[in-house]
Amino acid sequence: MIKRRQGRRSAEDAQKTKQSILQVATELFSEFGYSQVTLRSISERAGISHSLIRHHFGSKEQIWYEISDSIREYMEEHCKQVLNSIPTDIPVNEKLYQFSVRILAFTLVNKNPIRLSSDVIGEEDERFDYFYQHSTQLSTIIENLVNEYNSSTTDPIEVNELNWEIILYAHAAASLEPFLKATWPGEHDSSIEHLKKHWSLFNSLMANKLHVERAHRLKADNVAELHAIPATSTLHAI
Repeated sequence: MIKRRQGRRSAEDAQKTKQSILQVATELFSEFGYSQVTLRSISERAGISHSLIRHHFGSKEQIWYEISDSIREYMEEHCKQVLNSIPTDIPVNEKLYQFSVRILAFTLVNKNPIRLSSDVIGEEDERFDYFYQHSTQLSTIIENLVNEYNSSTTDPIEVNELNWEIILYAHAAASLEPFLKATWPGEHDSSIEHLKKHWSLFNSLMANKLHVERAHRLKADNVAELHAIPATSTLHAI
């Protein structure tokens, strides 16, 4: 019995160590880019020996692949939750609109996936291919909604254009923060308020693009509500 408990505890400790390494590596990759991060820098920030990191992962590249897989699973699960939380009895244009603006809100307060994708875009190597070949869930959901929308309207939209608009707004907020703040100087006291303003632009764009009446458009009243958009769906009609 004692040996079994010790074995279980040892496995749990190893898993915690791996998660700590992955968390620190994600922060470093997002902050400095993959090429500027070393196993030693991960070791120093995590407070874990260099040899132990190699024992768990073998290489920096393998750490990146595990992070990429985790982020993809995280994003896919969130996309499914958002889709499932949208009322089924509303028109398809409103479904597509709500999904788009809520996914954008999620990327604004969870920037690591966007920053990591920006990093691989610059590299255009095997990691680039891996990241985008495995990032299909979000595209599939949007494509299905767009197809449903197009079958019900005489003013169809292109799925690739909608994907591009989401990507543009997500990457702009993650990569161009100084310009974001400079766009509304003196109007807001925090980066969250700037993100809320940025989200509002996208919200208006999608509402107009998808012909959503003003009474059915969504808004966030305050900073706390913007934070809550991805998790608790506290958006409501204007």
